Amino acid sequence: MDHARTVEMKTYWEDVLLQKLKDAKEAQSELCHLTAQKKNDLLAAMARTLRTHEEAILAANADDVEEAEAKMMPSARIDRLRLTPERIQAMIEGLDAVRALEDPVGHVTRSFVRPNGLVIRQVHVPFGVIAIIYEARPNVTVDASALALKAGSSVVLRGSSETLHSNRAIVNALHEALDILNLPRALVTFIDIPEREAVDVLIRARGLVDLVIPRGGAGLIRHVVDHARVPVIETGVGNNHLYIDRLAELDMAVRIAIDAKTDRPSVCNAIETLLVHTDIADQYLPRAVQALIAHGVEIRACPRSLEILNGAGLAAKALQPEDDETEYLDLILAVRIVDSIEEAIAHINRFGTKHSEAIVTEDAKSAHMFLQSVDAAAVYHNASTRFTDGFEFGFGAEMGISTQKLHARGPVGLMELTTIKYEVTGQGQVRGKR
Repeated sequence: MDHARTVEMKTYWEDVLLQKLKDAKEAQSELCHLTAQKKNDLLAAMARTLRTHEEAILAANADDVEEAEAKMMPSARIDRLRLTPERIQAMIEGLDAVRALEDPVGHVTRSFVRPNGLVIRQVHVPFGVIAIIYEARPNVTVDASALALKAGSSVVLRGSSETLHSNRAIVNALHEALDILNLPRALVTFIDIPEREAVDVLIRARGLVDLVIPRGGAGLIRHVVDHARVPVIETGVGNNHLYIDRLAELDMAVRIAIDAKTDRPSVCNAIETLLVHTDIADQYLPRAVQALIAHGVEIRACPRSLEILNGAGLAAKALQPEDDETEYLDLILAVRIVDSIEEAIAHINRFGTKHSEAIVTEDAKSAHMFLQSVDAAAVYHNASTRFTDGFEFGFGAEMGISTQKLHARGPVGLMELTTIKYEVTGQGQVRGKR
């Protein structure tokens, strides 16, 4: 294709994309007047249409999986994009869970009366148009739509090319639900323009997009944060740690390590590093690593860990410096022995991505130190990091897990998808002396 033709095509799809955003903004003005019951009716209709479209969605997803396998994508990435009847059922349950939650729009955070008699209320209101840019997981299409709509905003969906067929089929089902309630389809706007530059148009659309949320790999998130001209909620990668303290209950510590690494290793709340206090390393490491290897985990161990594991006849690779900052998203686990809880905390705060960190200990003082000193969105005592999830937190679903500190941190649910305004009621007060 010659240069002139390329420029012509780019101008065409940019115009198409901007028109889609204008339609989403116009549609939102209708949504913001819906009652909580009408929004819940919409979510219920979406659950029904997902069910009736299940066969078509699974067929479309099979095409995506086939293409991914042909491209020799990693098995963990393919797992993230694969849909099953059980995963579609989980989407439907997520819709039902969001429907059961209190509507955040109109929620009064605080109310007070000034000495001059002015009544001031801080009220939660919709953002307007929320765009989410995401990779791999088709379930995000449903979760993002449910949360944005109940929070009173239009949603603009820009998934990755590897899930294009799946996302189209899911959006078709959601649009059918909007038709049933005589609501504009632009409330759920799907961007199927494959050009990567479409992301840049989306994140620079000031006045049309009110909030953008990137959800995916480190490269995508960094690109959006660095180039966006609209507000961003930064969801983070999960280089997470599990620290086994010297006073840990060992059976519990083994159970938590297995769950945090193997329950679903391709997700951002799985652990990537196991830190073990030197006082219990001889007891704990052989038991834990034997169980992890039985679950298919490859171990990459520091020299002291490697010596213990080799002595127990357990296979492990030597830990490399780059392993400390790697999010594997696979059945691979780095293992390090530390001499103190202070060393564990320092390691986590240096290499962690401020997502989810955990300690296993029976010592209340150590637990308190860890919970207070570790800088992360979610910090656990005697529990798996796999619970950092909107559904598990009771949010129904999530837009992502924010690792930033402004506005929202941790699983981004309904309340985090609203902003605030102040409603001020007076009886004729004026500020000037007239």
